[in-house]
Amino acid sequence: MKRSRATGTERAARGERLGVWLFGALGGLATTVVVGARAMARGLAQPHGLLTSTPLAEGLPLAAIDELVFGGHEVRHGTPRDAAREIGAANGSLPAPLLRAIDKDLVAYGKRIRPGTMVHAGKGIERLVGTPRRGGTLREELDRITDDIRAFMRRERLDRCVCVNLCSTEPKLTPSPAHRGIEAFETAIDADRRSLVRPSTLYAYAAASLGLPFVHFTPSDATLLSAVREMFARKNAPFAGRDGKTGETLVKSALAPMFKYRNLRVLSWLGFNMLGDRDGAVLDVAENKATKVASKDKVLAQILGYAPHSKVAIDFVPSLGDLKTAWDFVHFEGFLGFRMSLQFTWQGCDAILAAPLVLDLVRLADLAHRRGESGPLGWLACFFKQPIGCDEQDLHAQWHRLCAWLAAARGT
Repeated sequence: MKRSRATGTERAARGERLGVWLFGALGGLATTVVVGARAMARGLAQPHGLLTSTPLAEGLPLAAIDELVFGGHEVRHGTPRDAAREIGAANGSLPAPLLRAIDKDLVAYGKRIRPGTMVHAGKGIERLVGTPRRGGTLREELDRITDDIRAFMRRERLDRCVCVNLCSTEPKLTPSPAHRGIEAFETAIDADRRSLVRPSTLYAYAAASLGLPFVHFTPSDATLLSAVREMFARKNAPFAGRDGKTGETLVKSALAPMFKYRNLRVLSWLGFNMLGDRDGAVLDVAENKATKVASKDKVLAQILGYAPHSKVAIDFVPSLGDLKTAWDFVHFEGFLGFRMSLQFTWQGCDAILAAPLVLDLVRLADLAHRRGESGPLGWLACFFKQPIGCDEQDLHAQWHRLCAWLAAARGT
């Protein structure tokens, strides 16, 4: 394998160890993130897909890829080595020679993984995991999660840490007055009101209470509740999300502006998504699928300024594994009312598309934190389907906003 050389950007933060705590540590995406980062650190892979390894990020004091230290929480049993081999056997995205070359890294990563929480996770995730470990009260679970992250930072002698939510999509959470502020939320925690949280709620609140940057890469609406955001503000920590934009929605957010720019009226836009793997299995459950569909279906109206007939379908196709396929049909009207259509098929490996985004987001969230930023990082909107802190869905406008922030960060 060809060895890569660190860019000037990557050399800028040498000697500083940045922890990356992954919630969902043995999932396909988390495993691919760790394998990819360690492969790049050993010069066994090029940084394809990473915006932070392009000239656009040159001169920024970003954390070096080979200084990232990974740990995390996971509710399933197993090891990173087994997870990586399973992925490699299923779709070939993690080849066996590469896994052998970084085997020690996978073993070390496995030693830094701790049991996650299954509090009010929902039937879809419970079915996937099987019989979960018996947890404690909400307060005990929250304290355990927080203590695990603290211990990780202390044991690995880390300068900083970024937390990333890569867990399976959760069912929607019913809003409650207890979500509106820290005091009400803490009272609910102490009263053990488990129906008021999901696992991602506890993960995000733990990160916030520790004052750590947080990346919310899933569509779960239970994660960044008002009380959680208030805690990030109190601790002067930034957060970004939600739902990584990697495939069909990425293409949609790039193409929809074209119709607006040329004054071509979109009449109908239908998207059909087929995927397998554990994500597909979880999204095959109606209450989990509803969360994901809502995330994917909000792009068009915001970009176009009107709501065409639209549909977003997600179907579980076990034989596809992580090789997701999406087919979109766009019916539009042009000059003299003549109707035409555009169709596209998007085929890709979900984790391969998403992993470099996670690494970009970790490095950029860490840099934002070091620059004293807190609250929602709206300039990271181009990475998400439902960007927090930015109402703009046009990928081009989002991109220019990111470029403006990078230019400002380079000048400080």
